[in-house]
Amino acid sequence: MEQQLDAYCMHLRSERQVSSHTLEAYRRDLNKVLAHCGKHNISSWKALDIQAMRGLVARLHQQGQSSRSLARLLSAVRGFYHYLNREGLCEHDPANGLSPPKGERRLPKTLDADRTLQLLEGGVEDDFLARRDQAILELFYSSGLRLSELTGLNCADLDLADGLVQVLGKGSKSRVLPVGRKAREALQEWLKQRALANPQDDAVFVSQQGRRLGPRSIQLRVKAAGERELGQNLHPHMLRHSFASHLLESSQDLRAVQELLGHADIATTQIYTHLDFQHLATVYDSAHPRAKRKGTSDNEH
Repeated sequence: MEQQLDAYCMHLRSERQVSSHTLEAYRRDLNKVLAHCGKHNISSWKALDIQAMRGLVARLHQQGQSSRSLARLLSAVRGFYHYLNREGLCEHDPANGLSPPKGERRLPKTLDADRTLQLLEGGVEDDFLARRDQAILELFYSSGLRLSELTGLNCADLDLADGLVQVLGKGSKSRVLPVGRKAREALQEWLKQRALANPQDDAVFVSQQGRRLGPRSIQLRVKAAGERELGQNLHPHMLRHSFASHLLESSQDLRAVQELLGHADIATTQIYTHLDFQHLATVYDSAHPRAKRKGTSDNEH
């Protein structure tokens, strides 16, 4: 059995030219199947049937293997048996029709309204880094951007007069989002500082050397802000989740939140309906807590 497994790995490396990382993952998963066969006196790949595979998946799940890891293992088995069938060594696939146990869907971590205000309402020094980092935090929370969307922003994408920003999301799909009053103010102050760096291109967020900030740099700045202002770990996606949960709590409009987040499937957005929301007084234009855009009421709630 091991000889045939070796031949398959050689096939993956030489003919399929998979990466060394992928090859190691396939070998690791298939070695688990090989070990399972040894424990149950299964002496050939022909003898491995769906009941034995089901037993292996169940045992690994009980040992704490995630649904994603088990799905990868089943995929590796299917690939291996496709090869064995093609070589005339087998005529079946013991993983056919099997699916991994559904994993528990983890709820996204969010900041409640008070913690969000604590993060954003602290005093901001009038210098390059402080103004830039404040604009980053405000825009993440104001508009629910993904990290990649904020990283790719250009100045031409901003319409601060009308409180709008155009972003390029997953699948190269563009959408226009509202920008709240506080975020607009933070961006206006940042853009004054940005000009001092002699930017190399039209990127909204740049380093002191004028280069576009990459995802890792932004993650580190957000993390530093969380540790400084809240004493906790903070990442860009937590701000996006907070935007979504606070907006949905106040508006109860799942479809609108789906559009703002750029989710292709509303099922992705529905996870926010399972959160234990803290009440927040306002959402966009009548809902988002920091929304007040051009043309909206100036009354504070």
